[in-house]
Amino acid sequence: MQKASLNKAIVLIAVSQLLCLAVMPASAQRGQSSSAPSLPTPRLPDGTVDLSGDGVWDLPWITNFGSQLVGRDSVPFLPWTKAMHEYNASNNVAYDPEGFCLPPGGPRSFGTPYPAEIIQHRDRIIMIFEGGGHVWREIHMDGRPHPDGDALNPTYFGHSVGRWEGDTLVIETEMFAEHRSPYGIGLASGEQKRTVERYTLNDDGRALTLEVFLEDPEYLAESFSGTLNWDYVPDFDFYRYDCDPDVATRFSYPE
Repeated sequence: MQKASLNKAIVLIAVSQLLCLAVMPASAQRGQSSSAPSLPTPRLPDGTVDLSGDGVWDLPWITNFGSQLVGRDSVPFLPWTKAMHEYNASNNVAYDPEGFCLPPGGPRSFGTPYPAEIIQHRDRIIMIFEGGGHVWREIHMDGRPHPDGDALNPTYFGHSVGRWEGDTLVIETEMFAEHRSPYGIGLASGEQKRTVERYTLNDDGRALTLEVFLEDPEYLAESFSGTLNWDYVPDFDFYRYDCDPDVATRFSYPE
């Protein structure tokens, strides 16, 4: 299959957001094998765990963060947000922002069927996602706090600060912008959303365990958390991703 055809197929599938689909790792779509000899944990010269490498991280496809990430029937809706979810589910999430080439935001970006690359510097970590229009996020590692008040405009990925607890990377994110569907199920989120992510590399550096804690009192009845795994695919480059809003719109609203 040609790359262009593959990209088009993946874009159309992502726009549909069918809630009944199971987790589908991107490597399975690309014919990559996860089998590899066991190696020592990769580290930088200062001893810090190296999450970058020369490849990409293969993300699972999470279409329902409630049932697939947390193992419950759904995320903990409030009565009115449950009605919002049911309305969007009835039209196959036709108004999904990602279907119009807008960023997926967090935590949805952790479970899209496209790989991610981690670029690790001394004072910051950059995460680049192949999907969602090649979006990226920046995690500040220099000890700075979150800005106060209106010092920074809210964004879909929020403002992230990180630190190392032993070999585990801990990222706290606040200052999210309101988003129409950050969980892929037609449920919006608000500016009070807060996430904590914990990334732990396995001994040979071939798998990354991500623990996610999330609270959003405007839209969720309670906080929730869950765990997912990313697999490492060495010596792999991103495919070109051209998200065409016109194609996405015609797919969401067929004549």
